[in-house]
This record gives sequence, structure tokens and C-alpha cells, in this order.
Amino acid sequence: MIKSMHDYYGILRRIPPAPRPPHEDPESLERFWGAAWGADDDVGRLRVCLVGRPPSSAAPFERGAYDPSTGCLVDPEGRWYWRSDRPPDVELINLQHQGLRRALEAEGVRVEVVETPQDGRALNAMFVRDQAAVVRGGAIVSRMGPLMRRGEEIYMARKLAALGVPILRTISGTGLFEGGSFARLDRSHAAVAESCRTNPEAIRQISEVLAPMGIEVITVPVTGYSLHIDGCLVMVDRDKALLATPRLPFFLLQRLEELGIVAVEAHPQDDFFAVNCLAVRPGRVLMCDGAERTAELLAKRGVEVVTVDYSEVKKAGGGIHCSTLPVLRDPAP
Repeated sequence: MIKSMHDYYGILRRIPPAPRPPHEDPESLERFWGAAWGADDDVGRLRVCLVGRPPSSAAPFERGAYDPSTGCLVDPEGRWYWRSDRPPDVELINLQHQGLRRALEAEGVRVEVVETPQDGRALNAMFVRDQAAVVRGGAIVSRMGPLMRRGEEIYMARKLAALGVPILRTISGTGLFEGGSFARLDRSHAAVAESCRTNPEAIRQISEVLAPMGIEVITVPVTGYSLHIDGCLVMVDRDKALLATPRLPFFLLQRLEELGIVAVEAHPQDDFFAVNCLAVRPGRVLMCDGAERTAELLAKRGVEVVTVDYSEVKKAGGGIHCSTLPVLRDPAP
């Protein structure tokens, strides 16, 4: 029994606070959070990956009105768009999405599904990459740019919490951030695209999270209406990046060279989503169909490519990188 405040303080002195090792220490994460959640880079062997749930019914898309100026079907309520003059083939979307899951599982990846809305918003919500960014020790939950996607963040936050993945920050205030705008270049550098979907305030908040880990945030202004960096740059090996160079500033190409990262240019005649691939381990990627020339260029650089039929899903505006959120990777050796 504690008889006095002196006794109480004596107990506290014997149980001091322990700021070290830091939260992101792998052994600490294993002990207190169940796994060394997060990633030091974008190419280490992928262990656990989140995917969304595609729409289960075509009903929400029957009201779409075709807009010839954009070449898209557009929801009258502004919740989705579809890059075609015909409604989505929901059955085919689900088959192709299942094909992606099987490809991940064939690489030894544990696939976890985020339970996203099953109304018209499912077309966007299945692109789970945008709902968070994963770093060493946990995740940063996004604040989606357009109102048509605002609210997806809660489904991601629930899934991360259910798995035990630490949420290091949720973008707040006037910050706008989507995870497709985030790329780890190596253990010490991350690139964040500044665009219509990610603003300086969000980049400031991200920098606050990464600075204590010794990670420099490189702000990359992307051109025009480019939304995310994963349409312009994706790491495919420890020292190789697949690029769509015309949409990137020259200074970033210089920084990549300074960091010893070899730039592999996507073939200009290939599918728009050629760059939007996913490394499952160093030098091995999953890539959308329709990028055979780019796959050949990667093969010449020693990068293995596994193609996935994603022709129908891509009409919703996202590829394989958009459709996946790694939450556990081994550090690349």
C-alpha cells in the first residue's frame, strides 16, 4: 500500500519514461504493435498489402451522362467519372481486380481488403493508395482533395486500426493530400508531388512526421493537371525509377542522379498507366497490360515484369499502384 506521496514518487522513479528506442524501431514495433509496420522504401519485399473492394452492382452507374468534351460518363451528382461512353462492366472489373489479388498472393503477399462504400463512390474508393501514405513505423492518413472523394479516409483509418498499424498523423486543417502523391526514393528521401490534389500545407505536415526519422521531403511540382506522382515516378528497384519525364521538373532528375538512382524512361507509345506499377521486391514489379515496350526497357535494366490485365479497371482512372497500399515491407537489402 502506498502510504504517502513520497512512496508514490519513489515508485515513479523506479519506472522512468523511455523515449528510446524511437517508435519506429523494428523491435519496439514488433513488441508493442505486433509487427514492424511500415516501409523504409518502396521496393523491399512486400509482406502485407491493402486493396479496396470494387463495386458490386452496375446500378449506380446507369444514371451517368456522357460528356463528349472529356470522353467520360459522369455521375450527375459528381461522385464518379468513367472513361468511356458505356457504363462500367462491373463483372469484368471484379474479375480483373481478383486477378491483381491473385498476382499479389502468388508473390507471397498477404492481401487485406478495405471495406469501401458500395455505391457509385466505389469506383474511386477502390484506389486505396490515395487514402494514406505508409512510412517507417506506420501511416499518414490523407485528406482527399475533391469533395467527391472526401470521407474515404475513415474506411482506411478503420482498417489500419483493425490491423494494428500505427496512425502517425491525419492530415488536418486546410491540408490536402492523397497518397498517390507520395514516393519513397530511398531510406532518407521522400518525394511529394505538389498539385491540385496535394498542397503546401499538407507537405508541411508530412515533413513534420518524417523529420525526426531523418527523412528529407523533396517537394515536386508536377505539371498541369497531373494529380499524383505515381503517374510520373515509381521506384522499381533499389537504384532504379520508372519515369514519365515530360511531367517532372528538371531539378528532380538531377536529384535522382545525385542519389544514384537510374532513370528508366517509360516508352512514349505505351499505355498511360505504364508507370503506375508496383514493386513486390527489388527488381520485380506488377504492371498493367498495354505497356509491353516499357516492360522490355525494364527487362534490359534487369527488372522483371509481371503483367496484369487491368483494361476495364483503368477506365476508372487508376492503375495497379493506385489500387494497392503496402503496409508492411522488408527493408531492401
